[in-house]
Amino acid sequence: MRKTNILLLIISVTLLLFTSCRNDIMDLQPLNKVSSEVLLANEDGIRVYLANLYYQAPFEDFTYNRIGFHTGLVNTVGIHPDAQAGNAVNSEFNHLVDGENFPWWDAGYKFNRDVNLLIREIPNIASLNEEKKNELLSEAYFLRAFGYYALAKRYGGVPIIAEYQEYTSDIESLKVPRSTEKDTWDFVMSECDEAIKYLPSTRSGSDSRRATKWAAYALKSRAALHAASVAKYWNKATFSGEAVLQGLVGMDPSLADHYYKLCIEASKAIMDGGVHGLYKANPASVDEAIDNLLKLFQDPNVAPEEAILVYGYGKPGSGHSMDFWYNPNQTADGAPHPGRMNPTLELVDTYESYSNPGYDAPIVTTVDGNINDYNGYSKDKSYLHFDTSYDIFKDKDARLWSTVVLPGTEWKGVTINIQAGYIQPDGTPVIEADKASIVVDGVTYHTFGADAWKEYSGFDQQHLAEMTRTGFSFKKFLSPTPVDGNKDLGYSTNDWMEFRYAEILLNYAEAVVESGYTDNNAQATAKEALNATRKRAGHTTDIPLTLENVLRERRVELAFENKRWWDLIRRREFHEVFNNTIQKALCPVLDLQVSPPKYIFVRKYIIRAIPLSFDRKMYYGPIPGIGSNDLIQNPQY
Repeated sequence: MRKTNILLLIISVTLLLFTSCRNDIMDLQPLNKVSSEVLLANEDGIRVYLANLYYQAPFEDFTYNRIGFHTGLVNTVGIHPDAQAGNAVNSEFNHLVDGENFPWWDAGYKFNRDVNLLIREIPNIASLNEEKKNELLSEAYFLRAFGYYALAKRYGGVPIIAEYQEYTSDIESLKVPRSTEKDTWDFVMSECDEAIKYLPSTRSGSDSRRATKWAAYALKSRAALHAASVAKYWNKATFSGEAVLQGLVGMDPSLADHYYKLCIEASKAIMDGGVHGLYKANPASVDEAIDNLLKLFQDPNVAPEEAILVYGYGKPGSGHSMDFWYNPNQTADGAPHPGRMNPTLELVDTYESYSNPGYDAPIVTTVDGNINDYNGYSKDKSYLHFDTSYDIFKDKDARLWSTVVLPGTEWKGVTINIQAGYIQPDGTPVIEADKASIVVDGVTYHTFGADAWKEYSGFDQQHLAEMTRTGFSFKKFLSPTPVDGNKDLGYSTNDWMEFRYAEILLNYAEAVVESGYTDNNAQATAKEALNATRKRAGHTTDIPLTLENVLRERRVELAFENKRWWDLIRRREFHEVFNNTIQKALCPVLDLQVSPPKYIFVRKYIIRAIPLSFDRKMYYGPIPGIGSNDLIQNPQY
């Protein structure tokens, strides 16, 4: 079946990557069985080869997590990268990644070798004219830049292998030393420039999932921002040793503004390009904004203006597993262990309110407004009372409602029941305790809001793998309807936006505010960029351009898009965010002391938590194979 699929692909000149499942691509014949001269002899063969390259490329999408890429059909117990970076916790596990951070060394250099082969062969393909050759070369340069970006942000300076290496018994001749971190980032920048030269502005049909010049600009924008941050914040977490002495990790802070400027220029090219923009940029109401944002992530194909580069899925059973792992327990669609993504109170607190724009809006639960007491319920506190378990969130940013399943809200036609317990009429608290019930005035009340465990989605420790322990469940990217076959892994088929316009706006704003750049009215443009994503979320009041505002906006706009980990890495903030840190929960509790009963909320540390600290050596990953490749190891490994 796999070989037949490839034959049909060649005949129909269809990029398998963008219209079918990723697993089919893995069955392409290796080049040691089909020579490059045969496979790359014409455009059809090149398309098949490109499909394989796009499959290998480091898209940090739905199938990417702590153990690497393409893990969507692997039992990874649903630990999402954002559950390693403070935006969420896993319902069952408490830890940070240790050792190698989201590895990509061997696979990265396999990918680079395959790209280099394509670059070598393109000039020799007689069936292509010069214009087509240039376009294909630019596409290959984009892919190579993408690969080295993924290597640089993990390992710092790496060996730059820009030509195809023929295998030989002379191993020493194949060894390439590590370049400096600066030279590695400069190589990524120059490869992006080569990609921009001849890539088309738009693509359509079966080519629509391939890189355009705007994708190359977007990659340059992201990579330059990362490099600038590493330079600017290098002194926040310095290292010592041979790798530092040779410049293999770290860059002088004086280089930061150079990379910020590159980010600004690349971002502005997209902003001025006339092809991309925000999807549904001016909603008429907050409810409309919520609906627009849900649709954007449920199906990016509705938003070609926002989606700069999309990674496609198409075949249930060979897709990804977001719906399998992350639906609330009540809407599991047959998946045996749902509810694994529990957004944290820290993230929920970060979303603005409409009544006080420009500031975090922590959830206030007590009359005295104390938001820093996480020691649990106390009868001595005066709690605010609410008629429903979602009234407390009513003034919060639309993106909270489209990203997080809030207690008592409806999802897939079901009211999601998230309750941590109740206060008995005599004042005795029953919170995060064993399942229990009590009869008050002839009405039976249950600890977790219902009797049967399939009728609630939180806090029951007898079913801990399926239950939120933060008071929140997950919504972004999930299918709004039951997913057929979701009792098994791999049945989600919505597509992934690797680059989207909102990120470009926020890259631009951050680079401008960090560098103080003023050319071409940049400060005013950056303020407009910052507020554009907020307006799309229903805000009507502009906020000033400050670093705090930009970083807040970035966190809430890009939540669960696998950006948070790298933002903390590049800005050297991980060891500050995770320093003996226990993450926080918001517990809805039904107060039976009042009639009719009302909800109170308890800010507390998550149950079954352990303090977490980030090991600073993890700002760089370990270089594998140094015993044979003679490379200098990164610090502290």
